[in-house]
Amino acid sequence: MTHELANKVAIVTGGAAGIGLATAKKFLDEGARVVIADVNEQGAAIASELGADCAFQRTDVSRREDLVQLIKYTTETFGGLDIMCNNAGVSGQMVPSLLDEDFADFDRVVKVDLLGVMLGTQIAGLYMKGHGGGSVINTTSIGGLQAGRTVLTYRAAKAGVVHFTKSAAIDLGEHCIRVNCIAPGGIPTPLLTVATEGARPDEGDGEIAKAIRSVMAEDRPLNQAGTVDDIADAAVFLGSERSRYITGVVLPVDGGMTAGNPRNSLPTIIAENTRAS
Repeated sequence: MTHELANKVAIVTGGAAGIGLATAKKFLDEGARVVIADVNEQGAAIASELGADCAFQRTDVSRREDLVQLIKYTTETFGGLDIMCNNAGVSGQMVPSLLDEDFADFDRVVKVDLLGVMLGTQIAGLYMKGHGGGSVINTTSIGGLQAGRTVLTYRAAKAGVVHFTKSAAIDLGEHCIRVNCIAPGGIPTPLLTVATEGARPDEGDGEIAKAIRSVMAEDRPLNQAGTVDDIADAAVFLGSERSRYITGVVLPVDGGMTAGNPRNSLPTIIAENTRAS
């Protein structure tokens, strides 16, 4: 490890599983002290296993008071806050079409995925403003960059994260606070199982989730699945001094999915007709 985050203090919301947990571990490996913030109480045991430089604070990111307490706890426990990683998210249930949607989970999805990011950025920013600045890293999704079917509330909320991130970067730049976001694509995490089967994150993939992952593995130029560590590596970069002059950026980490779908029959048609002539 290069210890790119030595002497830095970071918060990772949604840090008890998936991308958040991988990010917390990478931050620790790079020398940061980390607070895992999550509604999942298992985060306490995870933080204990990760050592003295890691702590846990139960946090519902949709509640302002929880985030205020999170910042207070972090600064009192580790003496500051340099990196705020607003990663917590929920997907909502998948339905076949907009016409089948009852929007029953609208409030929950928007409050966690969008309001949670907005509150986390604001409240962390209030501290960073008076302490030399810092880096805010928001998690969006390629679903917030590209239109598509199903999970429409999730897509809308994640699109909101993109626009909010750019606006916040403009607003907070004068305080030396950088605000960027990462757009994961095709990363195996527990969220897909929850969305498709309604199962707990620790129960493993159901049949629908497995089928979706199979399709996803073929729809990007790199033709391989990404990992949670790929996202965590991007977060390390955005939290480190290597990105000191970068703000307002949306970084897709998706194997090229947002560049375009490689499943195109045109090259085959051209090759066959060239041989025939």
